Amino acid sequence: MKYSLLENAFSKKDINAGIKVIKSKQLTMSKITKRFEEYFAKKIGAKFALMVNSGSSANLLALSAITNPMYNKKLKQNDEVLIPAVCWSTSLWPIIQLGLKPVFVDVDIETLNISIDDLEKKITNKTKALMCIHILGISSNMQKIQKICKKKNIIIIEDTCESLGAKYKNKYLGTVGQFGTFSFYFSHQITSGEGGMIVCDNIHNYNILKTLRSHGWSRDTYFHEKYKKKYKNLNDKFLFINSGYNLRPTEIQAAIALNQFKRLNIFKKIRQENRDKIIFNLKSSKIWNNQFDFVKINKFMKPSWFGLAILINNKYLHKKNKFINFLNKIGIENRPILSGNFLNQPAAKLYKLDNKKIFPKADEVEKRGFFIGLHTKKMSNKEIKFLCNNLLKIEKI
Repeated sequence: MKYSLLENAFSKKDINAGIKVIKSKQLTMSKITKRFEEYFAKKIGAKFALMVNSGSSANLLALSAITNPMYNKKLKQNDEVLIPAVCWSTSLWPIIQLGLKPVFVDVDIETLNISIDDLEKKITNKTKALMCIHILGISSNMQKIQKICKKKNIIIIEDTCESLGAKYKNKYLGTVGQFGTFSFYFSHQITSGEGGMIVCDNIHNYNILKTLRSHGWSRDTYFHEKYKKKYKNLNDKFLFINSGYNLRPTEIQAAIALNQFKRLNIFKKIRQENRDKIIFNLKSSKIWNNQFDFVKINKFMKPSWFGLAILINNKYLHKKNKFINFLNKIGIENRPILSGNFLNQPAAKLYKLDNKKIFPKADEVEKRGFFIGLHTKKMSNKEIKFLCNNLLKIEKI
């Protein structure tokens, strides 16, 4: 028996939705993508949603928008953007690629998310934005973060790639800030293999995102008529009014993701049940000796679990490398919590990122932490026994 980060998450209906698109021969972004965007925005509580080819691309669009000449009070070179030290690479790189300065913030060991105390300490008069990463299905206290950022006029970008469907005080994560990004990668809450979404509530920003997604074109934006009248000598089907990328999804991705999104609440419920069963069985074991700690949530948080984050307690920490090798050998797939403290990564040294600063809690997450998957199908007693028995073998390794 093996335990993967995620078993095959595609249903027959998902695959048939993709096949139907292939048979239609309309593979490039079209009506289904639009339908999914509108449905997603309505369900998540955002005014506008724009589908892209990945969550990483959604992050790139968010940072590109706030540095764009069309953006009201656009950010300038070397303006500071706060980001937690426990982050994913493509949450960070757009900050650097677009000429902004990342300022790293430590995390809270109990939630793995950004430390509000350290966040407040890191704010300066150059701080213009916050890349707020919601890790593994939960967040920090978003009410406090929103209040701090509003007072200081700081733009919030919510990287919700790992937390689709989670709520803080009955508001979906990703809809608190000016922009929210989501990922539909294979192991995430829903999947289309690859794919992503960016949401916002400002129609002007939404139209900037549209131009940036598709080559800087004016087509299908509210800018089009204005530029069409102004540049009558140009072919109005090919008006380039902005910089841009090609970050468009395919209709196949949209069809599969739409079908999966309709089952999000079912997936959330099953993942929650599987998580509860794993933790209950571990703690009910005769050999349970507080080998591990688990993420804690407050009463205002309604999680949408992505994986089960596990922190090895200090007594067993010297066994971590052997233990991880053991899990790999017997087929319990696992991985670090995001990238650990990103400042310890070779790329951080290449770009000389905060190499003299100390992030004790991010380091602790890296040293003690790993995570295993939470499946979207109910676990059998046999699976739970296999998983828990082997996790508890850290005692004897």
